[in-house]
This record gives sequence, C-alpha cells and structure tokens, in this order.
Amino acid sequence: MDAKTGAKESFEAARAGLIALSHRIHAHPEIGFEEEQSSDWVAEALADAGFRVEKGICDLPTAFRARTGSGPLHIAICAEYDALPGIGHACGHNIIAASAVGAGIAAAKVADELGLTISVIGTPAEEVGNASGKILLLERGGFDGVHAAMMVHPAPVDILEAKIIAASMFEVNYTGKESHASAFPEVGINAADALTVAQVSLGLLRQHIRSTDRIHGFVTKGGVAPNVIPAHTSAKYIIRSETLDQLAELRPRVHRCFEAGALATGSRIEFIGGDKPYAEMRHDAAMAAFYRKNSETLGRSFPDLGEFGSRASGSTDMGNLSLAMPSIHPMIGINSLPAVNHQPEFAAHCVTAEADKALVDGSLAMAWTCVDLASDEAVRKRLLARA
Repeated sequence: MDAKTGAKESFEAARAGLIALSHRIHAHPEIGFEEEQSSDWVAEALADAGFRVEKGICDLPTAFRARTGSGPLHIAICAEYDALPGIGHACGHNIIAASAVGAGIAAAKVADELGLTISVIGTPAEEVGNASGKILLLERGGFDGVHAAMMVHPAPVDILEAKIIAASMFEVNYTGKESHASAFPEVGINAADALTVAQVSLGLLRQHIRSTDRIHGFVTKGGVAPNVIPAHTSAKYIIRSETLDQLAELRPRVHRCFEAGALATGSRIEFIGGDKPYAEMRHDAAMAAFYRKNSETLGRSFPDLGEFGSRASGSTDMGNLSLAMPSIHPMIGINSLPAVNHQPEFAAHCVTAEADKALVDGSLAMAWTCVDLASDEAVRKRLLARA
C-alpha cells in the first residue's frame, strides 16, 4: 500500500465524524478569541485520534497544538474556527477546522514512515483584523520548529493562489462635550461632526490612492439622543494595500483624515489597534503545485477567473505565516454562487453536500501534499534547510 492510499483509508474511517464536527461548529458560531466550544471540539477530535494535544498555548485560551509523528520534517496544518459577528460562519471556518482535522488524521497514518511530524494548530480570531491568532502565535513561538504550513479556505469556486493582500484594522474614538442641542449648542463640541468630517475626507482621498487600496468601515457609536450634542463617537475601519510596505504608506494618510475631524471640531481623538496588521500572502510554488495535482486527482479543477481572479482580494493572517515560512492557502469551492463570502447566504451553503465534499477533498489534498513534501527529495531538502 502506498502512502497516499494509506492516508485516504485513515481519513475514510473518520469521514462521518468530521462532517458532523463541521456541522456542529456551524450550528454554534463563536467570534474571535471566544471560540471556547469550537476549539475544544476540534482539539478533542484530534486527541481521540491519538494526537498529543496542548490547549491554551502561547497564553491564548482558545489556541491549541495537536501533534503526531516524530520525523524531522515538521508540517503545520492550520485550523480556524471563529465566526463573524451577526452572520455566523459566513466564511466557512467550520469547514476549515474540520478539514484541518481530516488532513491531520490522514497524514498521521503515514507520518513516521515518511519522516514527518504533523501539527494541527488551532489559530483563533482570524476575522478580528489585527493582533490575531496566527500573528500572536508567531510572536510567542507557537510555530517554532515548523518547516511549512497550509490550510484550505471555502469560496464559491476553487482558486489555487488567491489574491491575499495586507490589511490593518483599527478603532477611532472622538471625545467632545455634551450640551443641549437646541438651547445651548454653542457650548457643545460635536464628536459626531468630527466623524462626518473624517468620512468626507476619506471620500476625497480615494481619488488619490492606488486602485488596489481599500478603505472601509462603519460607525459603532454616533450619539445617545438627538437633543444632546454627541460627546462620544467611534468607528471601526480596515485599510488594505497589496503589501505591508504599501500599507505603511496608506496608513498615515488615512489617519490624517480622522485627525482632520478632530481639528475641525475641537474634539479629542484616540486610535486603538492597527499595530499588528495582516501581511500579503506569498504562496509557495512547489507546495501549490503539489496541492493542485492532488486536487485534480480528486476531480476538482481551477477555472480561469479572468478579471475576477485578479481584482477580488481578501486578507488573512495566513499571510503573516507565509512571510515566515513556506505556506499555501488555496480556496476550495462549495458551488455557492451567486452567494459569496461574508454573506448570510454563503453561511447557509457551508453545511450543504457541496460543502461536505469540499471538506473531504480539502482534507485529502492537504494530506497528500504532506506526503509529496516528504517524498520529493529536492523540496524536502529545501524545507529542512530552513531549520
């Protein structure tokens, strides 16, 4: 029996439980850094499969590391399980988590004979946009000793090397002064006006930034009553650029738009966050080629998406991993169109038969990619040379 056949047999024995795990996580969505049930369920599934599990690693209560094998080549498979506020698993992290478990279980079957160590690492809070799970785990040694990392992410269609750009999320708070809005408006300082000035400034700025840059956000607090001058307003924003270097150029220009609101109204301004941004994704070519071959063996295909493929862009802290080690982050299709990620309709698609098939195919494609990384002499040598 060859290694890939052995890995598939191991996966098939766990298939039903993995689909049930995906559906269970989907039915109980938890937002970033609050994924107590989800992280426990994923960790327990791996412990039941014989992995050595450490919970709460790197001072992150909902992070974990599950390890098997003892070979010199160390591959990490990342499990995400946080949901989006208000719309649940509209990015399919239930599938990501179950696929990571499936890939780990399948690869565990052949890890020792191939000289592999396999770690499934629970990486919380991917959706938070700043100082997220993978970033903190990287800083705190959670990926020390790992030679390469991978995960699969649900999408409407399969994409081998998705366009993933740098991003920074921050909050902005204005503080003014309350007053009666009709009787004594002249003694108030209107923090809502500060936010309005900032948003107008951002609209004007858009003419003068790169076409690939993104600025988007929403007001989280606008006031308390129409007859009270708003003294406290706040917003959350994300800025994105193709690279961290370009993001560093955009950030101060955006901040100045918010500072203009404070200057115009006399409000005080405070920025929170934005200090640990997401990086652009650098897909490792050899790993991606292995994953593509394995996916195509399973009957999947990667269509030419034309302009959509080059224009559509998201962000993930997997980009930060990819700057630290060879990594891949392919998108696996669940046939959801016209529904796309971050829509309630997409969340509904993440527990369909197509989603379950993506879980199966993603698990096997990643496990088989681990086999290829261990078996290809040149690639194995390159990865081990990183140590």
